[in-house]
Amino acid sequence: MIPHLKRNLVALLVAGGLASALTGCGAPAGISSSAGSSSSTGSSSSTGTSSSTGSQLDGPITVFAAASLKAPFTHLAHEFEAKNPGTKVTLSFAGSSDLATQIIQGAPADVFASADTKNMSKLVDAKLLDGAPRNFASNVLEIAVPPGNPASISSFADLAKPGVKVVVCAPQVPCGSAAAAVEKSTGTTLKPVSEESSVTDVLGKVISGEADGGLVYVTDVEANGGKVQGIPFPEASKAVNTYPIAAVGNSKNKALAAAFIALVTGETGQKVLSDAGFGAP
Repeated sequence: MIPHLKRNLVALLVAGGLASALTGCGAPAGISSSAGSSSSTGSSSSTGTSSSTGSQLDGPITVFAAASLKAPFTHLAHEFEAKNPGTKVTLSFAGSSDLATQIIQGAPADVFASADTKNMSKLVDAKLLDGAPRNFASNVLEIAVPPGNPASISSFADLAKPGVKVVVCAPQVPCGSAAAAVEKSTGTTLKPVSEESSVTDVLGKVISGEADGGLVYVTDVEANGGKVQGIPFPEASKAVNTYPIAAVGNSKNKALAAAFIALVTGETGQKVLSDAGFGAP
């Protein structure tokens, strides 16, 4: 080979080798940053909460919430995802007692929002939470009747009249516990035709015509306007339910869970809840 061509070829090979080495050193850092932003391991780097460019949230969380929170939490979840591209909020609604039991048995949840403090206390006692619960709303009972109120129910006492088919939540469910408290405070004994596991099940019985009246929350009547008619009663003030929210200790995305809780308890969340009929905590 001609000497000067050989020298040029060697120089090109050396330069190429250096370029590859430099590229190889830079690649892991880039991959680590990308993987960290999309990982669901729950570490601080996985959520992108600390970076030189500012705070960034990423990944999925599952929120277990009382059935009565369906409308406002669905709204807040959509708003949260819109403000934080790359996040996904999965909502699971049911009676608070059922949700607490599921979490105690190991169900994968990142956030728990209960319709009472009693069921939240079960997780506190089991040491399954990450931090203390925060109260974010309150609610009171209202009588739901079919449109037109065919049984002419006008008071809580009317629910105890012979022939009136009333449906309530089971005693272990917050709305059922509240109903029992009102019964006790008024000396009224109800004889429900069924006891349901959530307020949505009670509403379903009323809407379908299987019940003349059902005890649900004020917010449930408001959310189902047109399908049921609400009958307020003053004795409801004897059983005000306070709603707490907390992050679950084994959450895989704690920064995202904390951010969702901050949305619920902050100005935006409080307005959405107020618009849905919830009271202040």
